[in-house]
Amino acid sequence: MSEQKIATVFGGGGFVGRYVVQRLAEAGYTVRIACRRPDKAASLRVLGKLGQIAPFYASVLDDVSVSCVVEGASVVINLAAVLGDASGQGLEAVNVEGAGRVARLSAQAGVPAFVQMSALGASHSAPSAYGRSRAAGEDAVRAAMPQASIVRPSVIFGPEDHFFNMFATLARYLPVLPVYGANARLQPVYVGDVAQVVARLAEDPSLAGQVWELGGPDILTMKQIYQWVLRTTQRSRALYVVPPALARIQAAIFERLPGHILTRDQLLMLSQDNVVPPGQSGFEKLGLTPQSIEAIVPFYLTRYRAGGGRSGVRLVE
Repeated sequence: MSEQKIATVFGGGGFVGRYVVQRLAEAGYTVRIACRRPDKAASLRVLGKLGQIAPFYASVLDDVSVSCVVEGASVVINLAAVLGDASGQGLEAVNVEGAGRVARLSAQAGVPAFVQMSALGASHSAPSAYGRSRAAGEDAVRAAMPQASIVRPSVIFGPEDHFFNMFATLARYLPVLPVYGANARLQPVYVGDVAQVVARLAEDPSLAGQVWELGGPDILTMKQIYQWVLRTTQRSRALYVVPPALARIQAAIFERLPGHILTRDQLLMLSQDNVVPPGQSGFEKLGLTPQSIEAIVPFYLTRYRAGGGRSGVRLVE
């Protein structure tokens, strides 16, 4: 009888997590979804066989709960992260200390494989606190587990995303769409492709200890993304490129409102391109072809067209 494969996925109940969980279940893993709200992750049980997927309470801020869910795991995958907060304390607590805690306790438990989800543009010299926190988190993980695999995706899209869906929602209700960081270039990557890479890294020990930068086949500026969304949703809206000085004033106001529609740190993220450097595509190294925006996004933006529409939700292609 072969040894049971167990994967613990922190943040497994989130947008990216559900795709990673499904991929791991398909690969034969028993999956522990480690999250703060196991009740919200209960619906993911249907992605595997009976008893194959189980949510557990665990917080990356707490040693005891982390130790419990990593014990006996074949691989630990950390997807837990925050985009930011007004004080910046959440970035340090979750993206840096939390990542280091999960890696340290995984090492103590003898977990052989570890995958850390970071972000494209993570750097100690990044203009945004988020980018710097991601780089510090990578360091904390590597200090505990040098063999950890680091995954750095560009902005991730998929049916449940808060990217294309947000732009399409704004286009539905606003006569004029404000565009921030209009010239910043992004390389959006499909969530199913990111999950496929994560599952591959969990399975193949020969790929350990490397950094994997992931971007899709399309490179667009923020203004071009808005224009594409308008064409896809068949809506006619004026675009207003917000001047940097006005954008900073608006962000200072918005970040104090519920939902953090826009923050000053997010503006700093848009002050530079977010694309994979030439010759460093993780997909190319793995012999994979990422899916384009055109192949995926129109499917779930149809419902934003005038008069409404119906769109199903599919998981991994």
